[in-house]
Amino acid sequence: MSKHSLIVGFSFGLTSGIITTLGLMVGLSAGTHSRLAVIGGILTIAIADAFSDALGIHVSEESESTHTPKEIWIATLSTFFSKFIFALTFVVPVLLLKLSTALFVSVIWGLGMLSFFSYRMAKVQGDKPWKVVAEHLIIVITVITITYHVGLWISATFS
Repeated sequence: MSKHSLIVGFSFGLTSGIITTLGLMVGLSAGTHSRLAVIGGILTIAIADAFSDALGIHVSEESESTHTPKEIWIATLSTFFSKFIFALTFVVPVLLLKLSTALFVSVIWGLGMLSFFSYRMAKVQGDKPWKVVAEHLIIVITVITITYHVGLWISATFS
């Protein structure tokens, strides 16, 4: 059962880390064109949202009343660390590349990580991998598209 808790936390942290961080990066970049704002946003997500998601998993697992305290803490800590680490991976391209290039690299990196994880998960569960991967990619691309347009709107409205 501890393995289950580790997988729950890891999968939640990875997925949330990718979707939230990419959405934030794309929206902030579209709205500000500022490397500083994007780096600040990534670091904020890596810390505040990792704690928030970890607490959310903690409370969710507690509410089921079928898990031991050890299992709950394994899910909590694996959520925090996976979200924190995956979110931080997006800082690297922003530090090393021009912002527009860094966003492109980050989107490819995020979509690739999510595709790989979704494929593996589908295979383990006996699902059709292409359906699971497509479903997850559609959600991420939708988030990226919406946050890009929200960033443009904020820039046009408040500049």
